[in-house]
Amino acid sequence: MQLFKWKPNIRQQQWMVWIFVFFIVLFSLLPMDGVGQSTVFALINTLFYAAIIYGNILWLFPKLYQTGRLALYILAVIVLLLVTGALRAYLSLYIYNAFFAMGHPTKMKFEAIMSFVIAGLLIFMLSFIFRIALAYFKLKQQSEDILIQKTQAELNLLKSQVQPHFLFNTLNNIYYEAYLESPRTAALIEKLSDIMRYFVDESPRQEVSLANEVQFLENYIALENIRIRYDVDITFTKDCDMSLTLPPMLLMTFVENIFKHGIDKSSSHNKVNITLLQRNGRLQFTTTNTIPDKPLTALSTGFGIQNLRKRLVLLYQTDFELRVENKGDIYIAQLNIPLA
Repeated sequence: MQLFKWKPNIRQQQWMVWIFVFFIVLFSLLPMDGVGQSTVFALINTLFYAAIIYGNILWLFPKLYQTGRLALYILAVIVLLLVTGALRAYLSLYIYNAFFAMGHPTKMKFEAIMSFVIAGLLIFMLSFIFRIALAYFKLKQQSEDILIQKTQAELNLLKSQVQPHFLFNTLNNIYYEAYLESPRTAALIEKLSDIMRYFVDESPRQEVSLANEVQFLENYIALENIRIRYDVDITFTKDCDMSLTLPPMLLMTFVENIFKHGIDKSSSHNKVNITLLQRNGRLQFTTTNTIPDKPLTALSTGFGIQNLRKRLVLLYQTDFELRVENKGDIYIAQLNIPLA
């Protein structure tokens, strides 16, 4: 499949064009001449076509026409066509008489030279189309290079803001989905884009809308779900004013812990309940999830919860509630904070 991912550069594209031209000329000569003779004259014709086209677009046109020397340009074009036509006629006749005449040499005629000159004039006219095509592909390549540089700059910015393990794991998951040609791939890429945009645009702010925070959580859940063999039974209940604001990333720790420690990837019986309620000027966020038979670590002692508690102290002093509770096969995490 790597063949279809290969993108030829400008030089490679030109080689491909000339190889195509060579075979077109070759196949047009085969009905009249043998394979050897057709190959030789197809090569000669292709080389002279290239000489006329590149002679015009690389030398005559930029050095004479574009510098305002129109009369000299016309004269140079006439000389180019006469010289290439005559050389092509004499070279073709010499090779034919030397290798393919079979004892019956042909004499040079003025009509033959003029036919080559006229043919050269047609190729000269096509050189302008060739030049436009080259300019288009060069511009397209420059645009792609600029886009790649822009994307690289954005990724470099994200490196300082996104946890590398999350970004790389997610990209690996999306690559796996793309490899299987899943119809969900486009939607997953869009969700990842939204998450990156949230990190860049929203997370540096003091306050974000609850709607953006919830969308971020839902995108995160959707992306984490693709890492799990069986679908997780997730219920997300929202009963609050989505236009309200809160500090960014406060709710993320609970959801992240669920997928890091509370999901048995080999089980089809994972259940998660998430509730977001607005009551008496406060926001109540609760997550409940089943616990794997062999949990990796103790959920309540993770660095994520400790860091969240420190941040809550800085934001609300003592005006918050943060509780985590392990009930054997169920883990419950609760957060209660004032709304602005």
